[in-house]
Parts: sequence; structure tokens; C-alpha cells
Amino acid sequence: MKKGNGNSVTDGGGQLGQLIGSIQARSGDLAASEAKVVAVLLADPLFVGASTTAQVAARAGVSAPSVIRAARAIGFGGFTELKIEIARARGTTRFFAPPEALAADATSATVLETAIRAGADALAALGGALELAAFDKAVDTILSARQVIVFGAGPSSTVAADAVFRLRAVGVTTIGIPDYLSAMIATRLLGPGDVVIAVSSTGRTSTTLAIADAASSAGASLLAITNQYGTPLATLADIALVVGGAPLPAQMAAAGSRLAQLVVIDALVAALALRDPERSRRAERAGIDLPDID
Repeated sequence: MKKGNGNSVTDGGGQLGQLIGSIQARSGDLAASEAKVVAVLLADPLFVGASTTAQVAARAGVSAPSVIRAARAIGFGGFTELKIEIARARGTTRFFAPPEALAADATSATVLETAIRAGADALAALGGALELAAFDKAVDTILSARQVIVFGAGPSSTVAADAVFRLRAVGVTTIGIPDYLSAMIATRLLGPGDVVIAVSSTGRTSTTLAIADAASSAGASLLAITNQYGTPLATLADIALVVGGAPLPAQMAAAGSRLAQLVVIDALVAALALRDPERSRRAERAGIDLPDID
């Protein structure tokens, strides 16, 4: 919204009205739970634009995944995209729209600003995407796990490695196997009571999906850390921790989602430490008396 434009509020309201009209045109054949979400959206779009999926779900009296499905049913890629469109209609899209691709002559300041913005946008999306019920279930599942295997391919392998270290630091028996074949063998030898954490931004990486499928076939619990609902990995998982986020240019495609995924791991570790402080203290003591390797 430009300062000094006397019609800025009216113009924003007109654009928002156009958006609402478009939504109304696409909401004639919805499931009952989706219709409740759309009713909230039509009645109070600014509330939806400023809320998380959990908050919208509570107001509509439905489950949080129903909010995601409703957004898709009326033509959006997901809840985050719906919020972006509401923001655009209000004239505040600069806070939500993904950054443009960096030019070859971009200054260092521009590169840094773009990286910061990608991270900030990813964390903002995380707040609206991650479902608290899934998070709580993930904590309970890891707490009761006999052992945890973490796997990620490509850029996701760094997130997986961080998860291994952080989980071990609070006393969770965790194994990280970057080699695909070794990870496949280890996963096939798991059983009930074991957990596999599969990290994939796209939710479609073939090697990660193969590991995930092996975990399910072995009877282990499958926990996915990924970007979107509805992907093969999220669908296969027993628990999907979805971080959301708008599409980014190639230079920043992995940066934002990686940061959001690391924050999810930080939150998991903090929750585990709070839930089982004695195990965390034992792990802390185990790391104190390390030999001097000067």
C-alpha cells in the first residue's frame, strides 16, 4: 500500500472483494468440513490471512488438515498460497511474495538481504503450516522409540545429520546412515518400536521414498519432515511435520526450507528434553568427560 494514496484502503478492499468473489465461484461443490472452512474465509478473510491453520480450524470446528484441503479445493496450492493471495489483495504482498531470482550482477547486500528474507519467509510459513497435533505425536513416538534412523538425500542430508547429533544430545539412540544401500539394509532390519525420520523438501526424492517404504514395510514408525501435504512422502508417513513455504528461486530453493526444517528439529529436541529431563541429563554427562585430543 503506497503512502499518500487516498484510495489505498478502498482499492485494497476492492481487490479483496474480487478475491472473495472468485472463491465463492469455486466453492459450490465442497465436502462438509471444507465448506465450513470456506464459510469462515468468506465471513472474515482478514482473520484467515493472519491466522495459522490450527486457529482457522478451531474457528470452523474442523481438523487442521481440512483447512489445507479446503484451500486446495478452491484452487490454491495450499493454505500458505491462500494467505499470500489475501495479503496481495490487501496490498501487503511485499511481506509474503517470494523474492525474485538474483541477477548475475547482484550486490553482496542484495544477496544477503535475499537470503535473510528467504529464511524469514520460511519461518513465517512454518508457523502456519506445522500441525501441533502431529508435532505432539512425533514427540511421543520418539520418546518411546527403541532406536531412530534418520535419512535425507542431497541438501536434506545436512538436516538429517543435524537431527542425528541433536537427538543423541538428549539421549535418543539415533543412527545416521548417509549411504543409501546401508540405510536400506538397516531400515529393513527394523521393527515395531523403531522410528525412521525421513527428511525431504520435495517429498518426492526417490531414494528417500524407498527408505520410507522400507520402514513402513518393516513395521517401524515413519516420521516425515517435508514441505507440503499430499506428496508421496507425506502420504506414506505415519506422522508428517510439514513446514510449508512459498516456492523460491533456484538460488534460494533449499535455503528457506532447510532453515524451517532445522527449527522443527530444534523444537522436537527441546520438547524431548522437557518431557524426559533425566535422559537428557544422562546424555549431557556422557558428553562431558571426553578425552583431550590435542
